[in-house]
Order: sequence, then C-alpha cells, then structure tokens
Amino acid sequence: MKVLVLGGAGYIGSHVAHLLQERGYSVIVYDDFSRGHREAVAGLNWMEGDIGDEERLYQLMVDEQIEAIFHFAAASIVRESVEDPQHYFHTNVEKGLRLLAATKRAKVPFFIFSSTAAVYGDPRELPITENHRRLPQNPYGISKAFFEDILRCYHEAYGISYVALRYFNAAGADPKGALGEDHEPETHLIPLVLRSILEQQPLVIYGHDYPIADCTAIRDYIHVSDLAQAHILALEYLIEGGRSQAMNLGSDRGSSVLDVIKTAEKITGYPVPYKFGLRRPGDPASLVAGSQRAKELLGWQPLSSDLESIIQTAWNWHRRHPRGYEKK
Repeated sequence: MKVLVLGGAGYIGSHVAHLLQERGYSVIVYDDFSRGHREAVAGLNWMEGDIGDEERLYQLMVDEQIEAIFHFAAASIVRESVEDPQHYFHTNVEKGLRLLAATKRAKVPFFIFSSTAAVYGDPRELPITENHRRLPQNPYGISKAFFEDILRCYHEAYGISYVALRYFNAAGADPKGALGEDHEPETHLIPLVLRSILEQQPLVIYGHDYPIADCTAIRDYIHVSDLAQAHILALEYLIEGGRSQAMNLGSDRGSSVLDVIKTAEKITGYPVPYKFGLRRPGDPASLVAGSQRAKELLGWQPLSSDLESIIQTAWNWHRRHPRGYEKK
C-alpha cells in the first residue's frame, strides 16, 4: 500500500514514516523542510514541496497511486500562533483545504490527521475524554479544531474516511537512536530540561503557584514511538471499515514539571539548573488524557510511555546530538 506522509521530516512525522516503511508500506515523505530535517528522512523516499501546492499534490497522488494520507504538516507553536494568527490559519486551514481538495480529486480514501489536545482548552474535568467539550484557547488549537470539523464534512459529503488523533505531550526519542526531537525554537519541556543539563543554563519553570502538591503544572507525556504505532493502527482500523472520528492519545497519567526534573536527574546523574518564572496566561494546571477509545477501537497499548523510558530515550539521543540534527 502506498502512503503519503506530509510533514514527514518533523519530529512525530519522521517516526511514523520510518515505522510505516518497517511495516512494509511504500512511503513517500513530502515536506518543505522549513522546520523538518533531511537527516530525519534518511533511507526514505522523499520530495520537497509545499502542502499549499494543490496541483502538484494531486499529480503526485495520481501518479504514485496513493491510498492513504498522513498529515503532519502544520504550524504548531502556541505562543507563535497568538503572536501571528494569520500565519497559523493560512498554514493549518487554508493550505489544509488545498491538500483536501487534491485528496478528493485523486480519490484517496483514507486520511490520518495529526490533531492536538489543545482543541479542548482549559479542561472542566479530568481525565479529558473525547466527549469533553472543545473550547480551544489559542489560534493553534482553533485551527486544529476547525480542520477536524472540515474533515468531518468531507467525510460526510465525499466519503473520505479519517481519524483525527489528538496528542497530549509527545516526548522521547527513537530507541534505536536515529531519530529525536529538535525544534527551533524549542518549546517542549523534556528537551529543554536535557538541554539545560548539557548547556548548564537554567531552565525557567513557568508558575509555582498551581493548586498541586508541588505547585507546578501537570501534563500527560506519551512516547513518540507509541504515537507512531497508533497512527498505523488507525489506518488499519479505517481499512477494516472503522467509523471516522477523533481519538485521544496519551498515557492517561500526569507528571508535574518537578516530577520531570527529578526523573531527568535520576536518569542522567546530573542536577537540572532551574528557576521559577511567572505562570503563563492560559496555562491549565493539569492536562491528563482519557485514551480508552483508542485502546478499545484500535487495540492500542502504549508500551514505552512511563516517564523513565521517555526521558532515557530522549537523553540517549540528546547526548549524541547535543546541538540537534545537522549540528551534532
């Protein structure tokens, strides 16, 4: 089966693309490399391009007889989305519509969408299940929620089957050591913690006044390898006739910022230098997934999402790539 992985040079997309190839799928990665890395697609068939180029995508889908789309090609930094919402709606919605137009014209039947827990906003109850109301608090979350709604309409009108996978906090690295997390700018806690060790620069913890035992925010961390497995199971689910819908992907347990720091210190053997800053506006105290739907419908079981495994694999990669891809 031929699949097209859009944004497949990015952190999660590259893990999914390599796992697809390992599982026997014929993979083409399509990425503009604005934030992805060529090193992350080594050994894969890839091409450089913009997801807003409808004609090129349509021709690629027809020529290569693509049967499934994996869509990771989105802008995804919350603070940046607040500062420049036009860029986020242009990239995540307008260009996404051109991608869907090409998908519809080429009659590609299956679509796996990289969504986010940011569609829920500030939760009213925990754990957060798919039945929780969606009320995104920033342009990034709004753009993802809107695209989920667009997918539902395309499914109802044109028959494109989809699964929208709502990630909580993706973390960790490929256990084999080839793939890791390298964003610019980096906004994710675990690589920032490890970078603070390697560079001996203090980490800023935003907020020390949450109504939690250690007063720091709680998040649900899910290993990127477990996420990759869920994407393949989602495609298989659709092939077997599964109903189009959204599904959460998380470990279903929360860890505070200080939990992460203590675990990193245990794994690495080094102290984490840190200081406290002001709480960021809109940061919820706690985000924990309820992922039962994915477990029941996909047969998905996270195997590597305990905090120690996540940080160990991330540390292994960051030690070998202290300055990231291309700069190691």
